[in-house]
Amino acid sequence: MTDTKDIKFIWKTYKDLSNDELYAILHLRQKVFVLEQDCPYIDADYSDQDAIHLLALKDNELTGYLRAFKPGIKYEGSSLGRIVTDIDSRGLGLGKKITIEGVNFLKKEYPDTEIVISAQHRLEHFYFDLGFTARGDVYLEDNIDHIQMYFPIN
Repeated sequence: MTDTKDIKFIWKTYKDLSNDELYAILHLRQKVFVLEQDCPYIDADYSDQDAIHLLALKDNELTGYLRAFKPGIKYEGSSLGRIVTDIDSRGLGLGKKITIEGVNFLKKEYPDTEIVISAQHRLEHFYFDLGFTARGDVYLEDNIDHIQMYFPIN
């Protein structure tokens, strides 16, 4: 198990990611979203180039991740996506820490826009507890129930 107090957060643009970092990101996302969740979909969706990437590192190994977008890329507001933690880091609050880090970053960079996520419906309460509000109906995305949620402006 990973202790989250030793986690180092690093923000990088796509161009600043090393080949090894990008490979680790794609590996973690495929490991969790494609294999663990049994959801075959194209993860490399050509959106990474427009994202700012948050790497959560423990002993220089990627243990968690998310990508953030400025307003107007995915939604009218700013947005977070691909929020993921390695299975060995679950249950310790790392997902919460990563999400809060992402929210704080977007609130600072784009204070006049809401933050939008396409949340897996089973995680609605997780995001609600972090200040997000559900909007609209549940919809199917990549064969998994999702719901749009937003973090209001200030």
